Amino acid sequence: STQWAAFSTDGRTLYVTRQADDFEHRPYIATYLVQIHLQTLKADTLFKSGWLTKVIPAPDGKQLLLLGGPSLFGKLGWNLPEGMIPNEFDTQAYLYDLGTGKAECISREFDPDIQDAAWTADGKTIYFRVIRGEYVKLYRYNVRKKQYSEIPTAVDVVNDVRWDRRGRIAVYWGSSVTTPPQAYVLKGTRSRLLTAPAAADFRWVQFGKVEKWDFKNADGVTIEGRVYYPPDFDPKKKYPCIVYYYGGVNTTVRSFGGRYPKNLFAAHDYVVYVLQPSGATGYGQEFSAWHVNDWGKRVSEEIIQGVRQFLAAHPFVDANRVGAIGASYGGFMTMLLMTKTDLFATGIAHAGISSISSYWGEGFWGYIYSAYSAAGSFPWNRKDIFVERSPLFHADKVKTPLLLLHGTADTNVPKGESEQFWVALKLLGTPVEYVAIPGQDHHIVDYKKRIQWQKTILAWFDRWLKGQPQWWEALYPPLLSAPDNGK
Repeated sequence: STQWAAFSTDGRTLYVTRQADDFEHRPYIATYLVQIHLQTLKADTLFKSGWLTKVIPAPDGKQLLLLGGPSLFGKLGWNLPEGMIPNEFDTQAYLYDLGTGKAECISREFDPDIQDAAWTADGKTIYFRVIRGEYVKLYRYNVRKKQYSEIPTAVDVVNDVRWDRRGRIAVYWGSSVTTPPQAYVLKGTRSRLLTAPAAADFRWVQFGKVEKWDFKNADGVTIEGRVYYPPDFDPKKKYPCIVYYYGGVNTTVRSFGGRYPKNLFAAHDYVVYVLQPSGATGYGQEFSAWHVNDWGKRVSEEIIQGVRQFLAAHPFVDANRVGAIGASYGGFMTMLLMTKTDLFATGIAHAGISSISSYWGEGFWGYIYSAYSAAGSFPWNRKDIFVERSPLFHADKVKTPLLLLHGTADTNVPKGESEQFWVALKLLGTPVEYVAIPGQDHHIVDYKKRIQWQKTILAWFDRWLKGQPQWWEALYPPLLSAPDNGK
């Protein structure tokens, strides 16, 4: 396929990317960056790489700002201990000289994961939007001094930003853990509220406090996290707890709402603990590289360690009423955790992966994603990953009630991943339910189905963490037993 990438500032040059299969090299799709001179229609291929994500021409037309993985130009962007393989989702920034064809990585020593960028008209400054730990922030890069400096913002998570040509004024929008999306005008380092479209809707809504809570894993590495409290929190009470994680490449940032709204869970009288296990971007290349070829080994151990330390540090949480929830890779983590520990009273896995080998060969990008997450590893040479870390092959160890959720039209993780795990647990007599959402893909976006899906999650937790099955039974009435024809 061929796609538009960018126009030069003077409009005389078009940059396009052309992709083609390349089964000999990761990620098995090669990307060619092509420069087209519009006056003559002469096309020049600048380079080939598998890890290019964005092209941003410099104002003077002499260089390109390129965003891509650490391996965009061999090991030029690597910043890792010997023996580690970079996480190619940990986006780096490069300056590519169109005259010499040489590239310079300008973010090797910069830990945040770059999401977007823009030049000022004079070419002296580049503005970046980045993931930095649990936050999404703005940074200014001085091209001559090669220095980054943070730009203060009024929200924890900046979703998008647009700069004027001189880079003096910007408009951005974003949210925070208890602040719905708002838009601001940024001038220098000061933000002025432009609009808060959801303010009236949440005017009378009371939010519980959200506080930071970190722990150190077995290697002494700090694992960041946060805690959402019920609005009427009473430290003398004992609360059930919901633990949320992704566990893969993505950080669970401090945005408002979302598909798994922690404030809503807390409003239903749950303490919610969110943690950022190894493998997440935004903490530096060494931290994110733990995602590669791990497939739950390190991450599951960290989640178990973290939850145990969290329970010890928070006596108001009932250790017998702790639930786990995750989606996609996080759904896989829920399945895997249920095979490893009885720490949780229940679990919910949305679009989880039960067999790494079947996921690898199916879906919209199973083997492509595995080119990132399982570099150089395949079912025939790494059975320790594809078999031993697949929850399906350890289904007999699951004793915890488990809810499986899946869109029937999921092109990312095929619904068979949930179905085969459901069959296994049913045969083993483990308490399990499977709710398929008709016509939905990896995310549940139909409004009515989304509401039903969200109610399903809360009703399941109420059933197993509060001893209140009524909501669940109202949503999913028990089937009558088949008649006994012998009586």
